[in-house]
Amino acid sequence: MESKKKLLEVNHLRTSFFTQAGEVKAVNDVSYYVNEQEIVAVVGESGCGKSVTQMSCMQLIQTPPGKILGGEVLLEGENLLKYKPRSKEMRAIRGAKISMIFQEPMTSLNPVLTVGSQLSEVIRTHKKVSKKEAWQLGIEALKAVGIPEPETRMKNYPFEMSGGMRQRVMIAVAVACNSKLIIADEPTTALDVTTQAQVMELLLSIVKSMKTSIIVVTHNLGLVTRYADRIYVMYAGRIIESGTCEDILKNPRHPYTIGLLNAVPRLDASEDEQLVAINGAPPNLAKLKDDCAFAPRCPYASELCRSSCPTLRQVGDREHFAACHYEIGRDEHE
Repeated sequence: MESKKKLLEVNHLRTSFFTQAGEVKAVNDVSYYVNEQEIVAVVGESGCGKSVTQMSCMQLIQTPPGKILGGEVLLEGENLLKYKPRSKEMRAIRGAKISMIFQEPMTSLNPVLTVGSQLSEVIRTHKKVSKKEAWQLGIEALKAVGIPEPETRMKNYPFEMSGGMRQRVMIAVAVACNSKLIIADEPTTALDVTTQAQVMELLLSIVKSMKTSIIVVTHNLGLVTRYADRIYVMYAGRIIESGTCEDILKNPRHPYTIGLLNAVPRLDASEDEQLVAINGAPPNLAKLKDDCAFAPRCPYASELCRSSCPTLRQVGDREHFAACHYEIGRDEHE
């Protein structure tokens, strides 16, 4: 089988926020990659560092209080962190090569400007075209993401559209710029189940038609299992398990991943069967110790877990990694 070429490669990325309560280690030595024409999911609870990781890759961290402390973000072999956040090089990369679809489109779109004027502005920023050409490209982009009557919708304001329609407009921005990588940060937040499926199907079709790659950031593991090629599970600023979608679904090797899967509603479950919640709450990232951050919530935690931080190690197929002492102990006795 021919191996795919890596589009994005993140190595040992570290981002912290310096607050009165101390240093919040939001992204703590995170490494991952995205191949060309691939859908990758980054999954975890709110506050685990999913969004901050992607914002760091695009150098959109507010400074102060945030600061990227180290690591590499290689896009087609070029380290993006060598550029200053507001440099012309970084501005050229955002939108043209990497586009980000933010959580809430109503706050991402300017409420006092029409959809057409906002789309046209983005297109003209990254392409040398006239206003008329940019407007036409905007219409084509809206049409590509399934918005009916795109000529009319270009003249609408964001508040005149539904949540699902506004989300499609945000995706249209990425389509119009022919971005090589699209980062979708909680793309289905506040949308009903039917619209969620439509948005995910749209993202899948974009990968096939535009030959692009997509990172889907979400807390909903059940949402991405149908669409993702590979999954990274994050907890307390670290990646604690990674693998193909099949690896994660059929053979999860970290207790936190198992907990997330158990919390997903099942269609074949009986009426009286209850969801299994993960006890406790995520740790304070300003008070992390050199131990397993999941240990206080883990049913398998031992003294080793409370005194030493586990690192990612291969636990199955060559793509499957987990950071768990319990797995090490269990493997030794298999």
